[in-house]
Amino acid sequence: MLLRLAIRDYLLAENLELEFAPGLTVLTGETGAGKSLLVDALALLLGGRAEPDLVRAGAGRAELAAEFVLAGHPETLAWLAQAGIAPDDESCLLRRTLEREGRSRAWINGTPVTLGQLRELGELLVDIHGQHAHQSLLRAEVQRALLDEYAGAQDMAARVAAAWRAWQQAAEQSRRALAEQDHLTREKAETEALLAELAPVEGDAARWAELVAEHGRLAHLHSLLQSTARTLELLSEGESAALAQLNAASHELVQMGEMDASLAPLIQTLASAQAEVQETARELQRYADHLNPDPERQQELDRGMGEIHRLARKHRVAPEELPPLAARWRTRLEELAAARDVRQLAEAEARAQVDYGENAEQLSRMREKASQALAKSVNAALKELALSDARFAVTLEPWPEPRAGGRESVAFQVSAHASLALGPLDKVASGGELSRISLALQTVLSSRAGVPTLVFDEVDVGIGGAVAEAVGRRLAALAAQRQVLVITHLPQVAACGQQHLRIRKAAANGSIATEVEALDRTARVEEIARMLGGKEITATTRRHASEMLAHSRNP
Repeated sequence: MLLRLAIRDYLLAENLELEFAPGLTVLTGETGAGKSLLVDALALLLGGRAEPDLVRAGAGRAELAAEFVLAGHPETLAWLAQAGIAPDDESCLLRRTLEREGRSRAWINGTPVTLGQLRELGELLVDIHGQHAHQSLLRAEVQRALLDEYAGAQDMAARVAAAWRAWQQAAEQSRRALAEQDHLTREKAETEALLAELAPVEGDAARWAELVAEHGRLAHLHSLLQSTARTLELLSEGESAALAQLNAASHELVQMGEMDASLAPLIQTLASAQAEVQETARELQRYADHLNPDPERQQELDRGMGEIHRLARKHRVAPEELPPLAARWRTRLEELAAARDVRQLAEAEARAQVDYGENAEQLSRMREKASQALAKSVNAALKELALSDARFAVTLEPWPEPRAGGRESVAFQVSAHASLALGPLDKVASGGELSRISLALQTVLSSRAGVPTLVFDEVDVGIGGAVAEAVGRRLAALAAQRQVLVITHLPQVAACGQQHLRIRKAAANGSIATEVEALDRTARVEEIARMLGGKEITATTRRHASEMLAHSRNP
């Protein structure tokens, strides 16, 4: 549950520190005092969208923090463990800052986190019902989402939507393949012809360099033979060849070494030089033995290089770029072969359709079962909210064709009296009735969910009198299971609270700031009397307020 909430430099809140108790907490105050500011701040702290103008005028940044007690909520503890964030004695501290320049940062138990992580954890901690929830209730997609939430079918609904997209994508690929089959056949034939032409160079990126090197050797064969002969003459075959000179020098140095042992390193160095020159001469001789004139090979190389030059000019690339070009065409040919397999695509479409059908069928069964249970629970709640003659139902109508949302439409219907036919909410329910139906749905859904803290922001708009008292009792009953925070303008609801916080605006140092005060019994009487009688508080309104508080303890 929510234990503490700190708000600093957020809109009109300069420095607020609030502590919350279990059960039902009511927040009241005059219109414009900033009651919804607390809910908005909490929503922002739980990962809501931030705007720079939320920072209080004159401040550099806004800072929000909240402490939650996690005892009895293993799902939240498991999320923290998976995220690598250790709870502090089974509690959790959320913190978020918003710079005036627009930058926002967030932490959980001192660990920096993304806003996505903050939202994930926030969905496990708090469920916020806004004051305009009854308006969104008129939309078909909202009704479908509420039924899926009650059925615990959100994951299944997501799988159905994903299966629908996969099916439509497969169907589009199949249709496109059929429509483009002739074009793809022509392109495939053209690509195969191009690859056949480049077959000599495909997959051999080094071939061109090898041909150039070999052609160069054959073109300069006579010069290479002459140079090789002269080099061998200088190294080993002439009368004054280098090897003979080294041998003579080595003989002299060995004789000198017999007289002076310090010359041993020089003798070794000269011996190494003799060996290297001798090895060089042998390798050069082998090279000369392989330099045989081959006119046919020369012609073959001329033809091969000429063909490569022709292909390079035709495709407007350098000769060494022909193998990569062939590789790209080979990839395109493989793509064309896959795209042209109409039968394979049709089979993939059929499999995707079956997958969608299986998931949609399971979703339909879950919705059918949940629709009856939801209607029963809402009808029971409506009786508590002074709509005992009303009747609520969830209708499921098959679509003419399957859709991403499943095989059927979901519609909430109501009748003001058992003798009247059911009809759509926007056609049958009045504004006050719609507010109570919305509240009944919200409390039914919230009591089923595992979220420990529920926030209701003026969901009692448009009702009063005995109905307002019934709403208060309904919220108090829900607070026996969860921590419930309610922003209300109804004294009947305020009287049901176990904790009462009053929000007001106060002037200080030339500016206006929002303040929050926890009320004791005497102050609660005054506040409820104000809600009953406005600015003029009389002994009668005080007595009435005191009676309402007493009645809320013993309904």
